Amino acid sequence: MRKKKLVYIISKVDKSLAFEWLAASDLQKRIELNFILLNPGESYLETFLKQKNIPVTLVKYSGKKSMARAFTQVFFKLIKLRADVVHAHFLDANLVGISAAFLARVPRRIYTRHHSSFHHFYFPKGVYYDMLVNYMSTKIVAISKVVHQILVEKERVSESKISLIHHGFHLNLFENVDNSRIEEVRKRNKVPEHSYPLLGVIARFEDWKGIQFIVPAFRKLLENYPEAHLILANANGVYEGEVDKLLATLPEKSFTKIRFEYDIPALYKLFDVYVHTPVNNHSEAFGQTYVEALASRVPSIFTASGVATEFIENEVNALVVDYQNSGQIYDAVIRLLENDQLRENLKGNGYASVKKRFELQKMVDSLTQLYLS
Repeated sequence: MRKKKLVYIISKVDKSLAFEWLAASDLQKRIELNFILLNPGESYLETFLKQKNIPVTLVKYSGKKSMARAFTQVFFKLIKLRADVVHAHFLDANLVGISAAFLARVPRRIYTRHHSSFHHFYFPKGVYYDMLVNYMSTKIVAISKVVHQILVEKERVSESKISLIHHGFHLNLFENVDNSRIEEVRKRNKVPEHSYPLLGVIARFEDWKGIQFIVPAFRKLLENYPEAHLILANANGVYEGEVDKLLATLPEKSFTKIRFEYDIPALYKLFDVYVHTPVNNHSEAFGQTYVEALASRVPSIFTASGVATEFIENEVNALVVDYQNSGQIYDAVIRLLENDQLRENLKGNGYASVKKRFELQKMVDSLTQLYLS
Protein backbone atom coordinates (compact mmCIF):
# COMPACT_ATOMS: atom_id res chain seq x y z
CA MET A 1 0.00 0.00 0.00
CA ARG A 2 1.41 3.39 -1.00
CA LYS A 3 1.95 6.04 1.61
CA LYS A 4 -0.50 8.91 1.70
CA LYS A 5 0.88 12.05 0.10
CA LEU A 6 0.81 15.04 2.43
CA VAL A 7 1.52 18.52 1.10
CA TYR A 8 2.31 21.31 3.55
CA ILE A 9 1.52 24.73 2.11
CA ILE A 10 3.17 27.54 4.09
CA SER A 11 3.26 31.26 3.41
CA LYS A 12 5.69 34.03 4.33
CA VAL A 13 8.04 31.99 6.50
CA ASP A 14 11.82 32.32 6.38
CA LYS A 15 13.00 30.22 9.31
CA SER A 16 10.78 28.07 11.52
CA LEU A 17 11.98 25.56 14.08
CA ALA A 18 8.50 24.06 14.19
CA PHE A 19 8.49 23.05 10.51
CA GLU A 20 12.10 21.91 10.66
CA TRP A 21 11.19 19.63 13.57
CA LEU A 22 8.16 18.27 11.72
CA ALA A 23 10.17 17.62 8.58
CA ALA A 24 12.80 15.70 10.57
CA SER A 25 10.29 13.76 12.69
CA ASP A 26 9.10 10.18 12.28
CA LEU A 27 6.05 11.48 10.43
CA GLN A 28 7.87 10.42 7.25
CA LYS A 29 7.72 6.77 8.27
CA ARG A 30 4.01 6.64 7.47
CA ILE A 31 3.40 9.60 5.18
CA GLU A 32 5.12 10.98 2.06
CA LEU A 33 5.98 14.61 2.74
CA ASN A 34 5.98 17.47 0.23
CA PHE A 35 6.23 21.21 0.84
CA ILE A 36 4.97 24.19 -1.14
CA LEU A 37 6.36 27.49 0.14
CA LEU A 38 4.74 30.80 -0.79
CA ASN A 39 7.62 33.25 -0.43
CA PRO A 40 9.17 36.12 -2.40
CA GLY A 41 12.40 34.14 -2.75
CA GLU A 42 14.50 31.35 -1.31
CA SER A 43 14.22 30.97 2.46
CA TYR A 44 16.12 29.31 5.28
CA LEU A 45 13.31 26.73 5.49
CA GLU A 46 13.60 25.89 1.78
CA THR A 47 17.35 25.36 2.15
CA PHE A 48 16.80 23.15 5.18
CA LEU A 49 14.24 20.96 3.36
CA LYS A 50 16.54 20.54 0.36
CA GLN A 51 19.37 19.47 2.66
CA LYS A 52 17.03 16.83 4.11
CA ASN A 53 16.05 15.69 0.59
CA ILE A 54 12.41 16.53 1.20
CA PRO A 55 10.58 17.65 -1.96
CA VAL A 56 9.92 21.39 -1.84
CA THR A 57 8.48 23.80 -4.40
CA LEU A 58 8.90 27.55 -4.19
CA VAL A 59 5.92 29.49 -5.49
CA LYS A 60 7.03 33.10 -5.70
CA TYR A 61 4.57 35.14 -3.72
CA SER A 62 4.71 38.73 -2.56
CA GLY A 63 1.08 39.48 -1.68
CA LYS A 64 -2.38 39.91 -3.15
CA LYS A 65 -1.13 40.88 -6.60
CA SER A 66 0.50 37.49 -7.02
CA MET A 67 -2.36 35.48 -5.47
CA ALA A 68 -4.02 34.42 -8.75
CA ARG A 69 -0.75 33.22 -10.24
CA ALA A 70 0.15 31.42 -7.01
CA PHE A 71 -3.27 29.74 -6.93
CA THR A 72 -2.79 28.43 -10.48
CA GLN A 73 0.67 27.06 -9.72
CA VAL A 74 -0.46 25.39 -6.49
CA PHE A 75 -3.56 23.92 -8.16
CA PHE A 76 -1.58 22.20 -10.92
CA LYS A 77 1.12 21.08 -8.48
CA LEU A 78 -1.50 19.36 -6.31
CA ILE A 79 -2.97 17.66 -9.39
CA LYS A 80 0.48 16.48 -10.46
CA LEU A 81 1.33 15.15 -6.99
CA ARG A 82 -2.06 13.47 -6.60
CA ALA A 83 -2.14 14.79 -3.06
CA ASP A 84 -4.21 12.94 -0.48
CA VAL A 85 -3.86 15.57 2.25
CA VAL A 86 -3.15 19.29 2.19
CA HIS A 87 -2.24 21.11 5.40
CA ALA A 88 -2.01 24.91 5.11
CA HIS A 89 -0.38 27.31 7.54
CA PHE A 90 -0.97 31.09 7.79
CA LEU A 91 -3.54 33.26 6.09
CA ASP A 92 -2.15 33.55 2.54
CA ALA A 93 -1.44 29.82 2.41
CA ASN A 94 -4.93 29.14 3.75
CA LEU A 95 -6.56 31.21 1.01
CA VAL A 96 -4.37 29.96 -1.84
CA GLY A 97 -3.78 26.39 -0.67
CA ILE A 98 -7.16 25.38 0.68
CA SER A 99 -9.06 26.87 -2.28
CA ALA A 100 -6.68 25.16 -4.74
CA ALA A 101 -7.04 21.87 -2.85
CA PHE A 102 -10.84 22.30 -2.82
CA LEU A 103 -11.00 22.70 -6.61
CA ALA A 104 -8.41 19.95 -7.12
CA ARG A 105 -10.66 17.67 -5.03
CA VAL A 106 -7.99 16.79 -2.51
CA PRO A 107 -9.94 14.61 -0.05
CA ARG A 108 -8.35 15.92 3.18
CA ARG A 109 -8.03 19.70 3.41
CA ILE A 110 -6.66 20.90 6.73
CA TYR A 111 -5.49 24.26 7.99
CA THR A 112 -4.01 25.29 11.31
CA ARG A 113 -5.61 28.37 12.80
CA HIS A 114 -2.58 30.39 13.91
CA HIS A 115 -4.49 33.57 14.73
CA SER A 116 -7.10 34.03 17.39
CA SER A 117 -9.48 36.99 17.62
CA PHE A 118 -7.31 39.35 15.56
CA HIS A 119 -9.64 39.66 12.57
CA HIS A 120 -12.70 40.13 14.73
CA PHE A 121 -11.18 43.15 16.45
CA TYR A 122 -8.63 44.62 14.01
CA PHE A 123 -9.51 43.46 10.47
CA PRO A 124 -13.24 42.64 10.10
CA LYS A 125 -12.84 41.86 6.39
CA GLY A 126 -10.52 39.04 7.40
CA VAL A 127 -13.40 37.28 9.16
CA TYR A 128 -14.95 36.61 5.74
CA TYR A 129 -11.69 35.10 4.54
CA ASP A 130 -11.60 32.90 7.63
CA MET A 131 -15.17 31.74 7.15
CA LEU A 132 -14.50 30.89 3.50
CA VAL A 133 -11.47 28.81 4.46
CA ASN A 134 -13.45 27.20 7.29
CA TYR A 135 -16.08 26.12 4.76
CA MET A 136 -13.62 24.66 2.23
CA SER A 137 -11.61 22.76 4.86
CA THR A 138 -12.46 19.27 6.00
CA LYS A 139 -10.61 19.73 9.31
CA ILE A 140 -9.29 22.68 11.29
CA VAL A 141 -6.48 22.43 13.82
CA ALA A 142 -7.12 24.67 16.82
CA ILE A 143 -3.84 25.25 18.67
CA SER A 144 -5.51 26.27 21.94
CA LYS A 145 -8.88 26.20 23.67
CA VAL A 146 -9.16 29.94 23.05
CA VAL A 147 -8.96 29.35 19.28
CA HIS A 148 -11.43 26.46 19.57
CA GLN A 149 -13.87 28.77 21.36
CA ILE A 150 -13.58 31.51 18.72
CA LEU A 151 -14.16 29.04 15.88
CA VAL A 152 -17.27 27.61 17.53
CA GLU A 153 -18.81 30.70 19.12
CA LYS A 154 -17.85 33.50 16.73
CA GLU A 155 -17.57 31.66 13.41
CA ARG A 156 -20.14 28.89 13.93
CA VAL A 157 -17.80 26.05 12.98
CA SER A 158 -19.05 22.60 13.93
CA GLU A 159 -17.06 21.10 16.79
CA SER A 160 -16.76 17.87 14.80
CA LYS A 161 -14.63 19.74 12.27
CA ILE A 162 -12.09 20.95 14.86
CA SER A 163 -9.13 19.08 16.32
CA LEU A 164 -7.40 20.60 19.35
CA ILE A 165 -3.68 19.98 18.87
CA HIS A 166 -1.16 22.03 20.82
CA HIS A 167 2.19 23.01 19.32
CA GLY A 168 5.01 20.61 20.17
CA PHE A 169 8.61 21.49 20.97
CA HIS A 170 12.08 19.95 21.19
CA LEU A 171 12.20 21.13 24.77
CA ASN A 172 15.74 19.98 25.46
CA LEU A 173 16.99 22.46 22.84
CA PHE A 174 15.87 25.28 25.13
CA GLU A 175 17.19 23.76 28.33
CA ASN A 176 20.66 22.73 27.17
CA VAL A 177 22.51 25.62 25.54
CA ASP A 178 26.29 26.00 25.43
CA ASN A 179 27.69 29.09 27.14
CA SER A 180 29.58 29.91 23.95
CA ARG A 181 26.30 30.32 22.04
CA ILE A 182 24.89 32.56 24.75
CA GLU A 183 27.99 34.74 24.60
CA GLU A 184 27.79 34.87 20.78
CA VAL A 185 24.20 36.12 20.97
CA ARG A 186 25.17 38.74 23.55
CA LYS A 187 28.07 40.02 21.43
CA ARG A 188 26.19 39.88 18.14
CA ASN A 189 23.42 42.05 19.54
CA LYS A 190 25.76 44.30 21.55
CA VAL A 191 24.12 43.61 24.90
CA PRO A 192 26.25 45.22 27.66
CA GLU A 193 28.32 42.56 29.40
CA HIS A 194 27.87 43.50 33.06
CA SER A 195 24.27 44.69 33.08
CA TYR A 196 21.97 43.26 35.74
CA PRO A 197 19.19 42.33 35.68
CA LEU A 198 18.53 41.59 32.02
CA LEU A 199 14.79 41.86 31.45
CA GLY A 200 13.75 39.97 28.32
CA VAL A 201 10.80 40.45 25.96
CA ILE A 202 10.28 38.52 22.72
CA ALA A 203 7.23 39.96 20.99
CA ARG A 204 6.39 41.82 17.81
CA PHE A 205 5.56 45.49 18.22
CA GLU A 206 1.76 45.18 18.22
CA ASP A 207 -0.43 47.05 20.68
CA TRP A 208 -2.09 43.83 21.87
CA LYS A 209 1.28 42.39 22.92
CA GLY A 210 1.31 44.84 25.84
CA ILE A 211 4.87 46.13 25.50
CA GLN A 212 3.55 49.60 26.30
CA PHE A 213 2.98 48.36 29.86
CA ILE A 214 6.39 46.72 30.22
CA VAL A 215 8.49 49.78 29.35
CA PRO A 216 7.09 51.96 32.19
CA ALA A 217 7.66 49.08 34.63
CA PHE A 218 11.26 48.88 33.45
CA ARG A 219 11.69 52.64 33.79
CA LYS A 220 10.66 52.35 37.44
CA LEU A 221 12.98 49.35 37.89
CA LEU A 222 15.95 51.53 36.91
CA GLU A 223 15.42 53.53 40.10
CA ASN A 224 16.36 50.46 42.15
CA TYR A 225 18.60 48.74 39.62
CA PRO A 226 20.39 51.44 37.58
CA GLU A 227 22.42 48.78 35.71
CA ALA A 228 19.26 46.97 34.54
CA HIS A 229 18.92 46.36 30.80
CA LEU A 230 15.80 45.75 28.71
CA ILE A 231 16.07 43.46 25.67
CA LEU A 232 13.26 43.71 23.11
CA ALA A 233 13.46 40.98 20.46
CA ASN A 234 11.31 40.63 17.32
CA ALA A 235 11.44 44.42 17.53
CA ASN A 236 9.33 45.40 14.55
CA GLY A 237 5.66 45.83 13.77
CA VAL A 238 2.91 48.34 13.22
CA TYR A 239 3.18 49.65 16.81
CA GLU A 240 6.89 50.41 16.55
CA GLY A 241 6.44 54.17 16.52
CA GLU A 242 4.53 54.13 19.81
CA VAL A 243 7.04 51.78 21.43
CA ASP A 244 9.91 54.00 20.29
CA LYS A 245 8.26 57.00 21.96
CA LEU A 246 8.23 55.07 25.24
CA LEU A 247 11.81 53.91 24.79
CA ALA A 248 12.86 57.53 24.28
CA THR A 249 12.00 58.12 27.96
CA LEU A 250 14.70 55.61 28.99
CA PRO A 251 18.45 56.18 29.22
CA GLU A 252 19.90 55.55 25.77
CA LYS A 253 22.09 52.59 26.77
CA SER A 254 19.53 50.89 29.03
CA PHE A 255 17.82 48.89 26.27
CA THR A 256 18.58 46.84 23.17
CA LYS A 257 16.27 46.28 20.20
CA ILE A 258 16.79 43.06 18.25
CA ARG A 259 14.86 42.79 15.01
CA PHE A 260 15.57 39.09 14.53
CA GLU A 261 17.70 36.47 16.22
CA TYR A 262 18.09 32.98 14.77
CA ASP A 263 19.39 31.40 17.98
CA ILE A 264 16.31 31.90 20.12
CA PRO A 265 17.24 29.25 22.75
CA ALA A 266 20.51 31.09 23.47
CA LEU A 267 18.68 34.42 23.60
CA TYR A 268 16.35 33.17 26.33
CA LYS A 269 19.36 32.09 28.36
CA LEU A 270 20.57 35.69 28.49
CA PHE A 271 17.55 36.79 30.47
CA ASP A 272 17.38 37.03 34.25
CA VAL A 273 13.62 37.64 34.09
CA TYR A 274 11.25 37.17 31.17
CA VAL A 275 8.06 39.19 30.64
CA HIS A 276 5.16 38.56 28.26
CA THR A 277 1.97 40.54 28.89
CA PRO A 278 -0.72 40.48 26.16
CA VAL A 279 -3.61 42.83 26.89
CA ASN A 280 -6.40 40.23 27.17
CA ASN A 281 -7.03 36.48 27.30
CA HIS A 282 -7.78 36.01 23.59
CA SER A 283 -5.16 38.07 21.72
CA GLU A 284 -2.70 35.18 21.59
CA ALA A 285 -3.83 32.17 19.59
CA PHE A 286 -1.19 30.05 21.32
CA GLY A 287 1.82 32.01 22.49
CA GLN A 288 4.87 29.82 21.86
CA THR A 289 6.94 32.16 24.00
CA TYR A 290 5.15 30.95 27.16
CA VAL A 291 6.44 27.44 26.52
CA GLU A 292 9.89 28.48 25.30
CA ALA A 293 10.58 30.69 28.32
CA LEU A 294 9.62 27.97 30.80
CA ALA A 295 11.51 25.32 28.84
CA SER A 296 14.54 27.63 29.13
CA ARG A 297 14.03 27.75 32.92
CA VAL A 298 13.75 31.54 32.95
CA PRO A 299 11.66 32.90 35.84
CA SER A 300 8.75 34.57 34.07
CA ILE A 301 6.00 37.12 34.47
CA PHE A 302 2.90 36.66 32.33
CA THR A 303 -0.61 37.75 31.65
CA ALA A 304 -2.80 34.78 30.76
CA SER A 305 -3.59 34.71 27.04
CA GLY A 306 -3.90 31.90 24.49
CA VAL A 307 -2.53 28.60 25.74
CA ALA A 308 -1.39 30.21 29.00
CA THR A 309 -5.03 30.19 30.13
CA GLU A 310 -4.81 26.39 30.13
CA PHE A 311 -1.73 25.76 32.24
CA ILE A 312 -0.08 28.84 33.78
CA GLU A 313 -0.66 29.05 37.54
CA ASN A 314 0.29 32.09 39.57
CA GLU A 315 3.23 31.47 41.93
CA VAL A 316 3.42 27.84 40.76
CA ASN A 317 5.11 28.01 37.34
CA ALA A 318 5.16 31.80 36.77
CA LEU A 319 3.97 35.05 38.27
CA VAL A 320 0.67 36.16 36.73
CA VAL A 321 -0.25 39.84 36.63
CA ASP A 322 -3.40 41.67 35.59
CA TYR A 323 -3.79 42.86 32.02
CA GLN A 324 -2.50 46.34 31.19
CA ASN A 325 -0.92 46.89 34.60
CA SER A 326 2.60 48.33 34.69
CA GLY A 327 2.59 48.54 38.49
CA GLN A 328 2.00 44.83 38.90
CA ILE A 329 4.69 44.02 36.32
CA TYR A 330 7.18 46.12 38.29
CA ASP A 331 6.19 44.52 41.61
CA ALA A 332 6.54 41.05 40.11
CA VAL A 333 10.03 41.80 38.75
CA ILE A 334 11.15 43.03 42.17
CA ARG A 335 9.76 39.89 43.83
CA LEU A 336 11.69 37.64 41.47
CA LEU A 337 14.92 39.54 41.90
CA GLU A 338 14.73 39.58 45.70
CA ASN A 339 13.38 36.07 46.38
CA ASP A 340 15.85 33.32 45.47
CA GLN A 341 13.55 30.49 46.56
CA LEU A 342 10.65 31.80 44.48
CA ARG A 343 12.87 31.99 41.40
CA GLU A 344 14.10 28.41 41.85
CA ASN A 345 10.58 27.09 42.43
CA LEU A 346 9.28 28.75 39.28
CA LYS A 347 12.19 27.45 37.21
CA GLY A 348 11.62 23.84 38.27
CA ASN A 349 7.83 23.91 38.14
CA GLY A 350 7.81 25.83 34.89
CA TYR A 351 9.96 23.29 33.10
CA ALA A 352 7.96 20.38 34.53
CA SER A 353 4.67 21.92 33.37
CA VAL A 354 5.75 22.30 29.73
CA LYS A 355 7.50 18.92 29.70
CA LYS A 356 4.20 17.32 30.63
CA ARG A 357 2.16 19.00 27.89
CA PHE A 358 4.21 20.16 24.92
CA GLU A 359 6.72 17.51 23.86
CA LEU A 360 7.14 17.38 20.08
CA GLN A 361 6.24 13.69 19.75
CA LYS A 362 2.82 14.30 21.27
CA MET A 363 2.00 16.76 18.48
CA VAL A 364 3.47 14.52 15.77
CA ASP A 365 1.37 11.56 16.93
CA SER A 366 -1.81 13.68 16.94
CA LEU A 367 -1.12 15.05 13.46
CA THR A 368 -0.32 11.59 12.10
CA GLN A 369 -3.64 10.30 13.38
CA LEU A 370 -5.40 13.28 11.81
CA TYR A 371 -3.76 12.71 8.41
CA LEU A 372 -4.42 8.96 8.33
CA SER A 373 -7.98 8.92 9.70
